[in-house]
Amino acid sequence: MANVNVLKRSAETDDDRDLLTIKPLGAGQEVGRSCIVLEFKGKKVLLDCGIHPGKTGMESLPFLDDIDPAEIDLLLITHFHLDHCGALPYFLTKTAFKGRVYMTHASKAIYRWLLSDYIKVGNISSDDMLYNEQDLEDSMSRIDVVNFHQEVEVGGVKFWAYVAGHVLGAAMFMIQIAGVNVLYTGDFSREEDRHLMAAEIPTVKPDVLITESTYGIYIHEPQEERELRFTSTVRDIVTRGGRCLIPVFALGRAQELLLILDEYWEAHPDLHEIPVYYASALAKKCMSVYQTYINAMNDRIKQRINVSNPFVFKHITNLKGMEQFDDIGPSVVMASPGMMQSGLSRELFEAWCGDPKNGCIIAGYSVEGTLAKAILAEPEEIQTMSGQKIPRKCQIAYISFSAHTDYKQTSEFIRLIEPQHIVFVHGEAHEMNRLSTAIAREYEDEPVETRVQLYSPRNTVEVELKFRGEKLAKVMGDLAVDPPKANKTLSGLLVKKNFNYYLMAPSDAAVYTDITCSEIVQRQSLRFSAPFGIVLHHLHQLSGGGVEQRTVRGDRPAIRVFRCVTVVQESKECLTIEWLSGPANDMLADAVLTVLLRIECESATTQHKVPSNLPEPCRNQCSLNELKNY
Repeated sequence: MANVNVLKRSAETDDDRDLLTIKPLGAGQEVGRSCIVLEFKGKKVLLDCGIHPGKTGMESLPFLDDIDPAEIDLLLITHFHLDHCGALPYFLTKTAFKGRVYMTHASKAIYRWLLSDYIKVGNISSDDMLYNEQDLEDSMSRIDVVNFHQEVEVGGVKFWAYVAGHVLGAAMFMIQIAGVNVLYTGDFSREEDRHLMAAEIPTVKPDVLITESTYGIYIHEPQEERELRFTSTVRDIVTRGGRCLIPVFALGRAQELLLILDEYWEAHPDLHEIPVYYASALAKKCMSVYQTYINAMNDRIKQRINVSNPFVFKHITNLKGMEQFDDIGPSVVMASPGMMQSGLSRELFEAWCGDPKNGCIIAGYSVEGTLAKAILAEPEEIQTMSGQKIPRKCQIAYISFSAHTDYKQTSEFIRLIEPQHIVFVHGEAHEMNRLSTAIAREYEDEPVETRVQLYSPRNTVEVELKFRGEKLAKVMGDLAVDPPKANKTLSGLLVKKNFNYYLMAPSDAAVYTDITCSEIVQRQSLRFSAPFGIVLHHLHQLSGGGVEQRTVRGDRPAIRVFRCVTVVQESKECLTIEWLSGPANDMLADAVLTVLLRIECESATTQHKVPSNLPEPCRNQCSLNELKNY
């Protein structure tokens, strides 16, 4: 099949502009309940569907009442963290949404166990429970999986996934609608760690970038310094006889920290008597998932797996619950959830926070309204889950292993992909505005017409972007055989499929489309009492001599005029006009019909004579026809 790109036209009027809208239903000037709706050309795409870790019940959901779920064509989930997928079972089972849902293979595998754990140990009252185990199970059959770099099309919306770093299976999605490319990063990191690859640089430059602003203008501590400070803090706590609590989510940063601790314990025999626990009901299942998706990790892990499984830890013991924990001396416990709103991490913190020998290391980002965020201010007392006030005397340390991009990574990423528009989400208002101001300052010396446009919308506030309408038709089949020439007009059948245009010869329609070509023969009968010979004379004059006499359907006399219109004498009082329908043929048939109607009108008052100026063959035929009619 030969393809030639032609027919590129830029619109000149505002009427031809297309409006693309982006509206955060969550994660707009906040961290949590990520959910962004993208609308363009009548297509609606939902990006993530999470819950807010600092809220409960319906308050934790995105502002879903601001949309009609039945109108959403496609839902893309970037990764398995609750603030990005925690509302998905609710959306799939409690709303009118009937569209398609996609996430990566690893994300779907972990989503099932992570949300099951959330339902079981989330300490959520029945009134605040958004969904149950059956709803979660029902949601699984609605989710399709996608490979990285696999292009998928749903109703005219194309998308594909890039590696995002952050956590196992995390994806950035490039969405293409009518030639406009939108990149949604979700949570991403451009720094490779002990087990995950860095986020990829997309091969296609986006027109619009929707990206996180979690850390604002903060620049992460170098990896070596961060790991040294972490292991030193852990060592200081346990060697003074204390207990070290590290609140983490069951999957994500936990695996990175486990790799660090196991390696550190192996290198320091003096610590071998001090137990390290991974306290999560999902511990065993989590590790099996990680072992399954080794190929989705970086080269370091892929090389180690040839020698030994890096996720089979020598110095770390899985701990499913408090009943298995023998709390009789110094220990290190990594427990979920990371925000300490409930679960094992909350229980252990309440039990240990009153002893100054103990310590708690916050190793990731903490959302406003959670205990993890509150203790960073080192309050003198905290409130327990039962509502009591208890003293806080333990050491609090913040050592960020959060796999979110920092200011340096974000700035470099923007420089590399060169978007026209940037929409910041997933960041507290203050950090988001500081980042937007800093990025704007980087581009202030560039021409206004090429300067990147920045937006920091609040929840439910739309960002409206206008794109010039541009039509690009791909020439196919016989029309594409000859190379295009300047100022040459191509004529053919223009076919629109979703947002793509194709120009082809009508004869090729059946080859490249589901269209079948048909011919319409039009036939019109009229009462006609004048001699048929006189018709020959008038049509001869009309066509400038282009008439042809013949017989059709047996012995019926007929006249072919303009090589496309046939006049048939059906009887002495009836004529039929036949022609192959088409714009030109229809016009010529109308002219013939007009002549015949004029002859018929005149025949009532005028005696028809054979015109003397006819050529001899026509004159003789007219005389014979006249004699037959008398």
